[in-house]
Amino acid sequence: MSELDLFSGRDGPVPGKGDTDAGTEAKERNAPLAARMRPRTLAEFVGQEHLLGEGKALRGMLEAGEPSSLILWGPPGSGKTTLARLIAEETATRFVSFSAVTDGIPRVREIVKEARARLEATGRRTILFCDEIHRFNKAQQDAFLPHVESGTVILIGATTENPSFEVVRPLLSRAPVLVLEPLTVPQLAGILERALEDPDRGLGGLRVRADEGVLAWLAEQADGDARRALGVLERAAHLAGPGGRVDEEVAGEALQHRFAVYDKGGEEHFNLISALHKSVRGSDPDAALYWLARMLEGGEDPLYLARRLIRMAVEDVGLADPQALSVAMSARDAYHFLGSPEGELALAEATVYLAVAAKSNRVYQAWKEAREAAGETRSAPVPMHIRNAPTRLMKDLGYGKGYEYEPSLPSGVSAQSFLPEEVGERAFYEPAAVGFERTVAERMEWFANKRAEARAREGSGEPSPE
Repeated sequence: MSELDLFSGRDGPVPGKGDTDAGTEAKERNAPLAARMRPRTLAEFVGQEHLLGEGKALRGMLEAGEPSSLILWGPPGSGKTTLARLIAEETATRFVSFSAVTDGIPRVREIVKEARARLEATGRRTILFCDEIHRFNKAQQDAFLPHVESGTVILIGATTENPSFEVVRPLLSRAPVLVLEPLTVPQLAGILERALEDPDRGLGGLRVRADEGVLAWLAEQADGDARRALGVLERAAHLAGPGGRVDEEVAGEALQHRFAVYDKGGEEHFNLISALHKSVRGSDPDAALYWLARMLEGGEDPLYLARRLIRMAVEDVGLADPQALSVAMSARDAYHFLGSPEGELALAEATVYLAVAAKSNRVYQAWKEAREAAGETRSAPVPMHIRNAPTRLMKDLGYGKGYEYEPSLPSGVSAQSFLPEEVGERAFYEPAAVGFERTVAERMEWFANKRAEARAREGSGEPSPE
């Protein structure tokens, strides 16, 4: 009897070096675009170069063909499930998927029993992929330990939550955490372009064209999530029709439709989170509460909403109200502690606070400009006076020479500069005249005036005031 006969079922093999889930050709044709465009090889996988680049640990593991237990931590749509499947494919390992949301311990026992029999009969190991492992409580997570230790299964867990808080320590000691990053706008735009042109798995058969800049705009709206981006593109292509054109109007219409293919549970409805975010940004607490309630009533993950509220606090409120971030973080912790329905009130409280808070995106803009400047001046040396000088040789070479410890100065401000000459005295952050940032602006003006006075004295040779 073949391995296929022994271990057939919902986690059946597909052709290739390893065994992964597969449906019929008809199912694949009718699957959402995000499922059809799922990378089938490492060459197709986009992003996560810090894990898969030459010389990186995960790349080395794949090249050696020796998979090990891992926890993949990253935002939705960053490729956790796909990466787990590719690890199985590249290492000729059986892949069995398991959801902490829909499955329980009995299913774990069933998978382990099959994995043990498979290992004894064929020598082939099994990757047990546990999606949303943070949804398991500590006792349930402990059930994996003996089977991971014995080598019966290789556990790959996926989570959007910080494993330090959500995964038991014994499991973390046996399954190192790999952090996946959100996909960048250029990466997402490339994925969308490929999907639009692919005649076999993508939308190429529709012969739909996209106006210049539209794919980049859709990629930007997707918040680093490839699944969302592809879901919106698929809706836009159907709105445009065969041979049609996706322009800004069609793309905007696609974003407004409640299109539940952004994740496997159909929960993250992009139009609803957009409405919530824009209501908070527009300082309308009533509308913000309404959209929050709509999402929670629709089955949205409350911790996803908590993450979005935290993003609103840093992106839209910023230093206009420094307490906003603390309120949003506390709401997240309160929900985590209380659960539903009591914890939902903490999310509602944070939503109202953010909606009525003063708004400023000046830190967001400053950070963007600072990163651009850093990218343009990657080789700019650190000025000598602010270099670290832990050894005698470094001191002899001038490291740290001329540095003034400003808190000990009578004026509290020196004439020294802290940016490389290649950057100059650029101003990245310009506070708005609202909320706490008015005070920040006054402080910055005071420091600037004092520094100008110190430089004027330095230029004239006048001694510093005692």
